[in-house]
Amino acid sequence: MNRRGEAWVVGQFLIGAAIAVAPASWPLLNAPWLRALGIVLALLGLFFGALASWQLGRNLTPFPKPKADGHLVHHGLYQFVRHPIYFSVLLLAFGWAFWRLSGWGLLLALFLFVFFDAKARREEAWLRTQYPDYARYQQRVKKLLPWIY
Repeated sequence: MNRRGEAWVVGQFLIGAAIAVAPASWPLLNAPWLRALGIVLALLGLFFGALASWQLGRNLTPFPKPKADGHLVHHGLYQFVRHPIYFSVLLLAFGWAFWRLSGWGLLLALFLFVFFDAKARREEAWLRTQYPDYARYQQRVKKLLPWIY
């Protein structure tokens, strides 16, 4: 088990489930505009996730280890962020937490960011091994947040 990174996939689904059921309505977050922001972030997350999955094409796998017969994708959203699907899941997680006005959800979404950072580090070790150009791509494109990180 975990040859392809199965434990990482299980971990992200557990964190996602915790975000989904996190208690809502923290008094400190009781602002209608936060709910609207949540809807916008969640919709952007859904859109970017679908687009990034489509652009990844036959390379798409639920596991962090790349497919043996895959190729390096660095066009579309992948020219702005190396892991646009992780970025989209983060948008969705933060959007859900804001929409529900859930402080616990926000804390768990921050934890998901840290988790994805570690998962991406492992995934990128495999990518560097499989694709010689990946190191140059890493230098040009940010990891999880376009133009930022």
